[in-house]
Amino acid sequence: MSALVTRRAGDGGGRVRRSLLAVVGAVAGVALLSGCGAEILPLAAVHRDSDGHLKALLRPCGDDRIYGLGLRATPTDEEAADADPERNFSGWEAHGQRTLTDADFPLFSPPAAWRSRPVGAQELTEEYTYTLGFGKDGEPYYSGLVKFRAADIERLRPGRVWADDRAMTLGEFEELAEDSC
Repeated sequence: MSALVTRRAGDGGGRVRRSLLAVVGAVAGVALLSGCGAEILPLAAVHRDSDGHLKALLRPCGDDRIYGLGLRATPTDEEAADADPERNFSGWEAHGQRTLTDADFPLFSPPAAWRSRPVGAQELTEEYTYTLGFGKDGEPYYSGLVKFRAADIERLRPGRVWADDRAMTLGEFEELAEDSC
């Protein structure tokens, strides 16, 4: 994961530019400075439903308050991604904190109550690497993330999800998420 919060040179006030997962980055930074590392846990997955629609699965631990919730896309081509590492090219951002129970929703259409803001193209493309994730508010700090590309999702057989950098059954994901908490 690249730097998620940066200061712009020459802006006088040190204005902070936030990207989709800026809050997760800030929490990770605080945790690192305090001697505790924020864990990245396999609490998010992506799959296609029986109708072929892309879906997101989020499994925060218990009744933890989360924030930094969103879908971020960066160019798969490293040169293009390095040109503007803070830019989200496709996805959405949902600001604020919330208590979230298990969620299963269309990848590019999070629940309306989250008041998310769409960013760029609202479709999966070959040119991007996507990150779906959130951070936990308070200690112990953790981030629930899944990274994927269109090719990862296209190869999924029915009944399988993409999580933890691999394909697995929904049951395997549920067990992995539960064991991670």
